[in-house]
Amino acid sequence: EISGNWEIGGVDTIAGVRAALERYPWIDPKRVVGLGASYGGFTSNWLNGNAPKDMFQALVCHCGTFDLRSSYYATEELFFMETEFGGPAYTDRSLQSDSPYQIHTPSKKVHEWETPTLVIHGARDYRLVESEGISTFTALQRRNIPSELLYLPTENHHCLNPQNSMVWHETVLGWIKKWTTLDK
Repeated sequence: EISGNWEIGGVDTIAGVRAALERYPWIDPKRVVGLGASYGGFTSNWLNGNAPKDMFQALVCHCGTFDLRSSYYATEELFFMETEFGGPAYTDRSLQSDSPYQIHTPSKKVHEWETPTLVIHGARDYRLVESEGISTFTALQRRNIPSELLYLPTENHHCLNPQNSMVWHETVLGWIKKWTTLDK
């Protein structure tokens, strides 16, 4: 169950990649890319600081959380954050080292991020506001990690406009190709 344990998605992803590589010898471990949106975007950011080195050649983070505490103050889903993480982000409990706000936040391990990442975010996302994507991109850029930002000013948490969807798909597929081509 994800509720109360936000690391489970990343832990399961790591276990799944290991199992797939072990079971299917035709999968090239040098061509593994992780993609996620929303909770999956959170997981992409979490993987960047927690997955084994070089497990992923690249990541894609679509509308993902960078920092759980800043996300609390910006989201329109306060009821979700307060239920999921045991209360508001300003309580004494939220500041304790074993608080979900502290232990699960991807920003905690930015100093360990190394994986090239494509960050995608819509300006009209009120669930995970654009500052989460911009923060992710800024962290990657400041650490000199290859990264790109696809900013969609007319999109929300989902990419719904057909023209924007074409740009989204072309950008994502181009990113994957860039990092999985063997003679890069």
